[in-house]
Amino acid sequence: MTLEASIQTLIDRQALKDLVDTFSNLADEKRMDDQMALFTEDAQVLTYLDGQLFADAQGRAHICKVFSDYLANFHTVYHLNGQHTVTLHGDTASAINYCHVVLVGHQNGKNMMHTHGVRYLDDYVKQGSQWFIRKRVANFMVSDSRELGVA
Repeated sequence: MTLEASIQTLIDRQALKDLVDTFSNLADEKRMDDQMALFTEDAQVLTYLDGQLFADAQGRAHICKVFSDYLANFHTVYHLNGQHTVTLHGDTASAINYCHVVLVGHQNGKNMMHTHGVRYLDDYVKQGSQWFIRKRVANFMVSDSRELGVA
């Protein structure tokens, strides 16, 4: 691999990590409209809870509605990203990304905290000089809920 190719690989890997981190930051701020700019127009997001399909959203508008409707249940949203293992294929890439998600909302007069260990399987595409999420499979693998004091 040439020096230029090695440098481009590093640039692409960092751009993909930034893409994933920006996704999480915008989710925490419930800025779904801004978040949709990170996806291709025809993107797909599949979400599994406890191994069962929870949502299959296709296209930015549908993805935005699914995310907005779900996060409306929580007043606090917190993502902490972990390992992000990328395989580059020119102008496409795939990755495994781990994330710790905390969601806090009022339920039945109680302030409830839901924590999730999420494993994302992502497919990306580079359009021009920018990377986008083309497909994301979100597996909520480990979940726990508990009360957080008085609501």
